[in-house]
Amino acid sequence: MNEYTITSKNPAETMELAKRLAALLKPQDVITLEGDLGAGKTTFTKGLAEGLHIKKTVNSPTFTIIKEYNGDLPLYHMDVYRLEDSDEDLGFDEYFEGDGVTVVEWAHLIEEQLPKEKLMIRLRHGVNDTRLITLMPQGARYEELCKELGI
Repeated sequence: MNEYTITSKNPAETMELAKRLAALLKPQDVITLEGDLGAGKTTFTKGLAEGLHIKKTVNSPTFTIIKEYNGDLPLYHMDVYRLEDSDEDLGFDEYFEGDGVTVVEWAHLIEEQLPKEKLMIRLRHGVNDTRLITLMPQGARYEELCKELGI
């Protein structure tokens, strides 16, 4: 599996990378976001939303699990942090196979329900308030996305 790591100096750079990615996305694309609290998962998602021309304010769906936003493509934003010990089937497939793009924060908690092909992204704190953003494409579609991003 290839990995591509980018250093982001500030939230604006993180959002810019996500906006560039958003321009390349298609329906049924799945992006997983992992990282420490405050590492930039929601900032990255806000950048995706901006790139998809979503007008509503994007924030973490901590208490609702899934938020839907309408733009050039629908954006399904999931935060599955609270599902750690749940075996409940919440119909994630309907989102993964739907008309939009799905972003899953804390995706490792529902690993067995995720599609095999996806773009995994890990955000970590770097030195001097930087963020290390590692893209790990799973499948040919997502390898191509990384190439198109120029990373």
